[in-house]
Amino acid sequence: MAKKSTRLSSSDWLSAGFKALAKDGPDALKAEPLSARLNVSKGSFYWHFRDVPAFQKALLGEWETESIAHIADQAATGPTPVARLRNLAQAFTAPDPKEPAIRGWAQSNRSARRAVERVDAARRTQLQDLLSESGIENPEMSRILYSTAVGMSLLRDATPSDQQDAIGSLVDLVLALR
Repeated sequence: MAKKSTRLSSSDWLSAGFKALAKDGPDALKAEPLSARLNVSKGSFYWHFRDVPAFQKALLGEWETESIAHIADQAATGPTPVARLRNLAQAFTAPDPKEPAIRGWAQSNRSARRAVERVDAARRTQLQDLLSESGIENPEMSRILYSTAVGMSLLRDATPSDQQDAIGSLVDLVLALR
């Protein structure tokens, strides 16, 4: 089969990588399967990325950058620290669609695991900051809220609204401890 002549950007390759990871897992994050998926030659891949590890590093870097920027956006949404805390916790129950695939990959890949750990740490720090502004100083509360939100994001038997209501109730319960 002849490959079509298409100029792809590094963003096109990263987008294809996220889709491949979600559909076929980390083994799909190689030049050959990605090239076949995009119906282009491997030369295009190597034009943008030195090798597969460099591509995977770029993929994780993009996810991490987007995820951390999203935290700042969510943490600024709301007129009071309590409203911002609730909004942030609720946002964690509906993560970026890439996140489950990245978390799955992190189970067997050290670089992915470190990226997830950095994002998780940034999220917990933001939660703790908002909890402190709301009068809750116990650092375990941010871990409890975040772990619950991440776990809820993995449940498929509840609607996003159900999950947001539930984490909102947990935030209210935590705030009642003040």
